Amino acid sequence: MKKNRRLSYVIIALVAVIVAVNIWNTTAKKERAEEARSKEAAAIENIPGTKITSLDVGTKAPDFKLGTMTGEKVKLSDYRGKKVILNFWATWCPPCKAEMPHMESFYKANKDKGITILAVNLTSMDKGQEEVQKFITDNGITFPILLDETGMIGTKYQAFTIPTSYIIDTKGIIQKKMVGPMDENTMKGFTDGIN
Repeated sequence: MKKNRRLSYVIIALVAVIVAVNIWNTTAKKERAEEARSKEAAAIENIPGTKITSLDVGTKAPDFKLGTMTGEKVKLSDYRGKKVILNFWATWCPPCKAEMPHMESFYKANKDKGITILAVNLTSMDKGQEEVQKFITDNGITFPILLDETGMIGTKYQAFTIPTSYIIDTKGIIQKKMVGPMDENTMKGFTDGIN
């Protein structure tokens, strides 16, 4: 009887040790996984251009400075006081090509009404400046085309799918984000209701 009782205590002690070891292993695994995620996040944060900014409606649009086809440098903040359609595109993108005539027509009808279009070509992902110039000429584009030669601005503005457009009010605040092509009615609807 004493042997059975001792055996029972030994079994209970072994079960307790096994449970404790399993709990400790699970906790240790979670801590290691969390530490690995933190290190990965820190590593990504230190790569130039990968810091994801908050681009929610109601937040200030991050300022930037890019060159034009003529070599002039343009800042987004230069357009403060105007409504801006900030568009990200590439020459090889079929939806981008489809929206360009609508953008050109909208720009011509509204450029004297305090509305402009800044079309940022994702040059680092495109076929080069000659192809961009050919596209501009072939399509009769007259609104400003900016060149994102490093890809930093496209990343900052989360233009992972193109075309991506932001509607920015006269104070530099994001009012709308649109992923996909727009037509004139869409642009009119987005810009009519903002200051």
